[in-house]
Amino acid sequence: MQTITGLYDNHSDARDVVSELERAGISSDKISIVGREGDDRDSNAGEAAAAGAGIGAVVGGAGGLLAGLGMLAIPGVGPVVAAGWLAATATGAVAGAVAGGATGGIIGSLTKEGVDEDDAHVYAEGVRRGSTLVSVKVDDNEAGTARAILNDDTTAVDLASRRATYREEGWEGFDADSPEYSDEDVAKERDRLRRSSQLMP
Repeated sequence: MQTITGLYDNHSDARDVVSELERAGISSDKISIVGREGDDRDSNAGEAAAAGAGIGAVVGGAGGLLAGLGMLAIPGVGPVVAAGWLAATATGAVAGAVAGGATGGIIGSLTKEGVDEDDAHVYAEGVRRGSTLVSVKVDDNEAGTARAILNDDTTAVDLASRRATYREEGWEGFDADSPEYSDEDVAKERDRLRRSSQLMP
């Protein structure tokens, strides 16, 4: 079993990756998606997940894993829409469970499944700053397919480059006690990253 993970600055790209994984025959129960609530997400996601539903709320029209998107509140990150094994193991949740401490849980859940701890910190910080995480746990015979889909260089974040960008600002690792990013902060961060990528050779 291998765990393969990708980070996406556009939630719609992450949703497309989930759909492509499912079309490739990878079972929904092997896939997880976690990202900030808001921006280009389904406008009814928050309503569908209201009343504290953790996982299992229906998002209109979506199939497979995406039909199970629900809202969680993660310390240091804020509200996210999430579904799949990572959301469940990070919170220890069934629908309606309290999501306290889930941020450290994302790092812990990823590292428990073999993800490098330094990478897990970048993934968690990416979600905090508005990116969306997709992670799959697959058998070895599915790993090549999953890796090719998740690492599409037209949409996936280059993790080494993103780590370097964060560290240039003095970032040392994800801190659940850091202030949550507002929607305005997320928009500014995305604009900054876009401008930074345009300057790269």
